[in-house]
Amino acid sequence: MLHWLWALIVGAVIGLIAGAITGKGKSMGWIANILAGLIGSSLGELLLGNWGPQVAGMAIIPSIVGAVILVLIVSLFLSKLNHKHY
Repeated sequence: MLHWLWALIVGAVIGLIAGAITGKGKSMGWIANILAGLIGSSLGELLLGNWGPQVAGMAIIPSIVGAVILVLIVSLFLSKLNHKHY
């Protein structure tokens, strides 16, 4: 149980960092930050492996890189949806 709490906290921090790096953090809420951190962590570790310092089972550097990639892709997708005229 405590591991999941730590994973959510670390995921939120990773999502916050990714939002700050991409400049998209102000439009993201806490749930979006947690999701970006957790999904981005999986993506980053899948692409880069799980090297470097780890917290709550997440390799910090690959997780941040993955979260940045995820935030950029999602924000690009959402901007395309918002600019589509029917």
